[in-house]
Amino acid sequence: MREQPAGPAPLREDAPPPRPLPWRLEDVGIDAVDAAGVRDDETLFYLLVSASFIETASDLYTRNLLEYYGADPDASDWLVNHWEHEEIQHGRALRAYVAAVWPAFDWAEANRRFFAEYSRSATPDAFERSPALELAARCMIETGTATYYRMLHDYATEPVLKRILHHIRSDEVRHFKHFLAYFRAYEARERNGRLRTLVALARRVREATGDDGWIAFRHAFEVRRPGRACTREDYAAWMAKINRLARASYPFKMAAEMLLSPLALRGRLRDLVARALAAGMRRFMFA
Repeated sequence: MREQPAGPAPLREDAPPPRPLPWRLEDVGIDAVDAAGVRDDETLFYLLVSASFIETASDLYTRNLLEYYGADPDASDWLVNHWEHEEIQHGRALRAYVAAVWPAFDWAEANRRFFAEYSRSATPDAFERSPALELAARCMIETGTATYYRMLHDYATEPVLKRILHHIRSDEVRHFKHFLAYFRAYEARERNGRLRTLVALARRVREATGDDGWIAFRHAFEVRRPGRACTREDYAAWMAKINRLARASYPFKMAAEMLLSPLALRGRLRDLVARALAAGMRRFMFA
């Protein structure tokens, strides 16, 4: 097991990124948040807090990815000078929004607890066996984040939050396109084929349904409710609410088309498989 950092990754709020960001937190109008309109939405609270924890850990993800792609100057430059800083800005924006709506919540303490546990499992040891297959897996992860923020954007009604989620969603779609382009370049050399690529995608889908959400929810719950231990029953009740939201708002067609992109299906076959996958996801994913 590789040694992991002892504390949460710094937000680097005082150090400007080496490349211009597509948008700036300072321009979204945090001061204009209509807090009263969303303060009682407990579902939204946990969705935003959990996402902010994951995004804030992007320094860790970048270090892990550089173990595979550090020798590739184009990929490493994009990861370090673009992807990481944009992901960290996502965390900053979500944290700022949480602070504006729920100022009593100790975000820093909850994130510290989350990172201490989460970082033990978020290591390169879980990577796929080749650079191309890991890039296919990254496409799956970016599909998850892009569709997650699309769902949140469609659910949200507060204008400032919708602006933030629009920006983050656009970033995640662009990140997906970058990872897909790198995958295609590496796959042209490795020639893993569709079956191995599909296995890598399926494996990462299974991992995405693991304990990351439970870890984030538990630490947010216990900091928000001091002295009250979070149970699996608490998490199951919250997930039931999320499943109802997802059945109504999740972009199944978008998810299916993005997931299939690394397989390079063509024409009618691609359309048929995408429709079947979207229908299957709609029926079974949030049952």
